[in-house]
Amino acid sequence: MNEAGTATVVIVPGLRDHVADHWQTHLAGKLRKVRTVPPLEHDKLSREARVAALDGVLADIDGPVILVAHSAGVMITAHWAQRHSREVRAALLATPPDFESPLPDGYPTPDDLRRNGWLPTPRQALPFPSIVAASTNDPLARFYRVAEMARDWGSRLVDIGAAGHLNPAAGYGPWPRAEELIDDLDREEGRS
Repeated sequence: MNEAGTATVVIVPGLRDHVADHWQTHLAGKLRKVRTVPPLEHDKLSREARVAALDGVLADIDGPVILVAHSAGVMITAHWAQRHSREVRAALLATPPDFESPLPDGYPTPDDLRRNGWLPTPRQALPFPSIVAASTNDPLARFYRVAEMARDWGSRLVDIGAAGHLNPAAGYGPWPRAEELIDDLDREEGRS
């Protein structure tokens, strides 16, 4: 990995925050210029609080940023992009959930998500280049729904195969493909 050029990589975790054997945690441990959005102490399901936490991290960084979001972190990123305009070079958006469809047991209900500001899902084009990495058997989103989000966001869709939700429960600690996709984004942005 080329360390994403001069950009700082900002890890945007999902609702379960920092997970020890998660690919984002492994990635953060390998990079020199990296920040992770910290877990919330209160209002853990609040979209507004999550977006503010991401913006707070970005406010402390000088220079370009590459966002690396997973699951609800993708939705945090999409909501953040609607309201803020800090310099973001690009984003890797891995396995976004379909919050507009009922999620499996153990996850927030559509009513919980609506009450906490997650719905509707933002569909405006993102103001920076992005890749959406989509799994063909993600229990939190059907592939065609993720493809629709990618299209609406102006993102390049990358089919990562049957990777579940790309988390430890699906067998992912390290995910080397993340480094490749970040490098792709960095090279693409460097050519533009």
